[in-house]
Amino acid sequence: MRISILLCMFSYFLSPKPLDAQTKTVYDINIEALDGGSINLANFKGKKILIVNTASKCGYTPQYEGLEKLYEKYKGKLVIVGFPSNDFLFQEPGDAKKIREFCTKNYGVTFPMAAKIEVKGKNMHPLYVWLTQKKYNAFSDNTVKWNFQKYLLDEKGNLVNMFAPGVDPMSDDIINAIEK
Repeated sequence: MRISILLCMFSYFLSPKPLDAQTKTVYDINIEALDGGSINLANFKGKKILIVNTASKCGYTPQYEGLEKLYEKYKGKLVIVGFPSNDFLFQEPGDAKKIREFCTKNYGVTFPMAAKIEVKGKNMHPLYVWLTQKKYNAFSDNTVKWNFQKYLLDEKGNLVNMFAPGVDPMSDDIINAIEK
């Protein structure tokens, strides 16, 4: 009994806050941009959106190159949005300026980048609450396993696919899902 009470208390403090009642779709979620301002996902209606949590000091960091290639190849039908996060072994320690410089200098990133966020725990960004809970996304309950996990939204903002961190952005699985 005591263990179950402790587990409930522990999970309460680690669980993300629920989305507010005004959040009906992914398009209702506010996203701060890395360079200031905001990213309005509603501006991308009619295109697929690939959402990726990123980090500069991760074994998967070279995926930035593949993400940029994918973005350039499918620019007319796909938007990629990167979400820097320091949640996994402190692999994104930089501030906005350092993240932007790193991404531009090393990988030529031109796709939109959000401000650094949390993708797990009690301070999880509302977008990731939506992405990881079936009651919001109507697709699946899931967890962000590591940096560079990818979520694909269709042209109407529905979550339609997820790709593990190790899946290369230019893989057949991702390309087939985009071309579908």
